Amino acid sequence: MKKFITCLLSALGLTTGCGQQNFENVDVKAFSELIEEPGVVLLDVRTPDEFAEGHLAGALNIDQNESNFVEMVKAAIPTDKKIAVYCRSGRRSANAAGKLAAEGYKCVNLKGGIIAWKEASMPVTTQTYEVDVFKTKSGKTLKFHALMHASIRLEYDGKEIEIDPVGKLRDRTVDFTQMPKADIIFVTHEHGDHYDEATLKLLSSENTKLIMNPRCAEMFGAGQVMVNGDKLTLAEDFTVEAVPAYNTTEGHLQFHPKGRDNGYILTIDGIRIYVAGDTEDIPEMESIDDIDIAFLPCNQPYTMTPDQLINAAKVIKPKVLFPYHYGQTDLSGVAAQLEGIDVRIRHYE
Repeated sequence: MKKFITCLLSALGLTTGCGQQNFENVDVKAFSELIEEPGVVLLDVRTPDEFAEGHLAGALNIDQNESNFVEMVKAAIPTDKKIAVYCRSGRRSANAAGKLAAEGYKCVNLKGGIIAWKEASMPVTTQTYEVDVFKTKSGKTLKFHALMHASIRLEYDGKEIEIDPVGKLRDRTVDFTQMPKADIIFVTHEHGDHYDEATLKLLSSENTKLIMNPRCAEMFGAGQVMVNGDKLTLAEDFTVEAVPAYNTTEGHLQFHPKGRDNGYILTIDGIRIYVAGDTEDIPEMESIDDIDIAFLPCNQPYTMTPDQLINAAKVIKPKVLFPYHYGQTDLSGVAAQLEGIDVRIRHYE
């Protein structure tokens, strides 16, 4: 009878064969330590409705009841990644872990699920942000989380990357306490919708690399300074170049004077990303090429008008364009004038 029950569990995906489990079960303490390790992917396999009611910060949600669950995971997570998986009570996640382990993933399941997590007074969040996922040249996953306005979170190969992280802007907030410490933080300039000292301190650890323009480094009392034209190698597959960002319209020049602020071009495993910062459609954009993903601002008098945004996009020719930093600007006609560019409007008000 015992052998029969063991084999029945195997048939349900909880083991690889009679008596041999193909994934690890751990308690809340071990699970919380695991998800802090670099490169571990946190996976919530509950339904989207359950996920929206509360989840572990930074979790990817893929419902294990979907008929193509395994294919969805393969599309989002490289097979060489360790997956920390959980559900409500641990049953569905154990089933999911068994399926994924059979595909070559190393999986760790949370015993007792999110119920046990909450009983241990561990934090959950209801905050969700739009996420865009891209594959890099070597097949790794690059994720962009649309936080708000000019604040962008990137995940790549176990690294947490933040651009202009700001915790509160008028009636909008981002709960950075629910996010991992950053490996790299980029700050474009010192305005309060881009530079937030409290959030920088919250996201920083002794290993965090802060990259800033000179004024922000002076204000923060730390950080690696980059000025327009500087280039820096952050890893074998990760470089950054600081590029100009400034106003050109008379009467607006005082907002972002030439030479003070940075835009950044990130090259991550073959993908070139242009984060323009606060700028208008400046002549230097003519020399920015081979851009896969561009973030261009649009809110006069501080940055670009929609017409300037369209002009800048036609000059740069990114494959994907995210208008950002747009406040109350009407962007409804932008995509129609940029044929051949994938324009994605996210909540970057």
